[in-house]
Amino acid sequence: MSSLTFARRDSSVLADEGERQTHAGALDTGAHLPGEWFNSLVGFIGSVLPQWRDDPARTAQTAETGLTAQLCSRLTSVSRHTPGWDFLQFKREEPDETDGRRSIDLAVAPSGSVIWIEGREYTEYQTLLPIECKRLPTPSGTTRDEREYLYSRFSTTGGIQRFKAGHHAASHARAAMIGYVQDRDILAWAAQLDQWIEGLESDAIDGWSVADKLALIEHDAASKIASFRSDHTRRAGLVGIRIDHLWIEM
Repeated sequence: MSSLTFARRDSSVLADEGERQTHAGALDTGAHLPGEWFNSLVGFIGSVLPQWRDDPARTAQTAETGLTAQLCSRLTSVSRHTPGWDFLQFKREEPDETDGRRSIDLAVAPSGSVIWIEGREYTEYQTLLPIECKRLPTPSGTTRDEREYLYSRFSTTGGIQRFKAGHHAASHARAAMIGYVQDRDILAWAAQLDQWIEGLESDAIDGWSVADKLALIEHDAASKIASFRSDHTRRAGLVGIRIDHLWIEM
């Protein structure tokens, strides 16, 4: 990933060839993982989405907070019982590391381990991957912008907008978004977002351009899930950010 197919392969691919982990239990403390490991993490999350959606024990839910709470519980359970992923924890409404006034919808962190990725140390108190969750379509309301997955003209609540502005994940070069598709289908929404981004560029809004478009990586029509990837420049002083997008038709 962001390939969903990647997650179906052996989840022991946690490090490079010289540091492969295949045992059950927590990852050895101080382990070093390659930067590409984030791709396998996103793939793992993507592989859990359809089994979570289709779980007969899951209570029907439409609100974003309820869906994300359910997903967080499912990811925690699956990772805990999957060798190679049992050193992770998933947390909701985690304060942003740079701006504690803001919270991340879903955060991935180590659990009982200290790991290093590209020279950066991560402990159980630090977020490995910040994740923003959004419904498609945006719920209606007088202060809601239909383009809220991307941008809101009323506030800074737009999903990608928050990352571009550094309101979320200012200290990260990787992030993810989960789209709960509740009307129409994935390909229809992909085309819609392309149109909206073209409109933001033509209106010269906040430095948006067609370079902010999402690129389709994989679409599984049978499971009704897809992965996309987008790369974005950010305000002065911040490095660019890559966002992996996982969408699921609910």
